[in-house]
Amino acid sequence: MELGKHIKERRQELGMSLRELAKEVGLTASFLSQVERDLASPSIESLRKISKALDVPIFYFLLEPDQPKPVVRRSERRKITLPSDISYELLTPDVNRKMEVLLAELDPREGEIPLVHHHHTEEFIFVLSGKLEIRVECETCELEEGDAIYFEGATLRRIAAKGDKTVRYLSVITPPIF
Repeated sequence: MELGKHIKERRQELGMSLRELAKEVGLTASFLSQVERDLASPSIESLRKISKALDVPIFYFLLEPDQPKPVVRRSERRKITLPSDISYELLTPDVNRKMEVLLAELDPREGEIPLVHHHHTEEFIFVLSGKLEIRVECETCELEEGDAIYFEGATLRRIAAKGDKTVRYLSVITPPIF
């Protein structure tokens, strides 16, 4: 995969200089230049900031530019694991649609998921197994297998696995944020 190439192409599409991007994401232009030449790899957090500055979901940089097929085979799912040991698998063919569907797994020993507030999203979570605690605005809900919740992205305050079993859940988000 050519992560740096994707970043550079998107930056140039927007007519943004390296210095402008660096200022917006809080990284040096020198480091970003190395990333664009695939000489350095950004952290997930840095990639999240870059994707936000370039107005694309994070998966935009992680996907190959081939023509997406409507069927996503289990063995072909795109995967990302965050430092908090939460893993996501993209269940939709790409992130260039109006929504994305993710399969997430979170170990209860890892604590809560670090949140980035998305003011423009609508989100839906369906718990497949385990227990998930979600705080939306002032209300805390404990969801168990088979439970679902729908909320505006800006209202999400907390997500954490509960109990002693890894929680698995589907997350549907529109528009895509990863």
